[in-house]
Amino acid sequence: MENKNTKFDLEDRLVDFACMCLEVCELLPNTKAGQNLENQLSKSGTAPALIYGEAQAAESRPDFLHKMKLVLKEIRESRVNLKIIKRKPVVVHEKVEIAFNESNELMAIFLKSIETAKNNDERRKK
Repeated sequence: MENKNTKFDLEDRLVDFACMCLEVCELLPNTKAGQNLENQLSKSGTAPALIYGEAQAAESRPDFLHKMKLVLKEIRESRVNLKIIKRKPVVVHEKVEIAFNESNELMAIFLKSIETAKNNDERRKK
């Protein structure tokens, strides 16, 4: 039973991250800068959860690795967007910092996962 729950922990974490990003989007002002950042963050912040779902149904190991790299790419984009929001600052709120910190943690997780998958592929080729 425990194994079933841990299988979805990362998926749940990505869904939570998507919700965090959407909450930050709702805080952004109705200015040109705010609207641009909202549009970008709403897409890049929700994409990792959706792409991770695709990765779970990957058709091959290379397809899985490709999708995991796409998840990482979208997390990176969200992180930069959150950094802009913080640095400008477009809005000052603890939710921005929480989402930014989560993006850092998710990046570390996916960097390690991709590295592990690559190493496993190299071992299988030998």
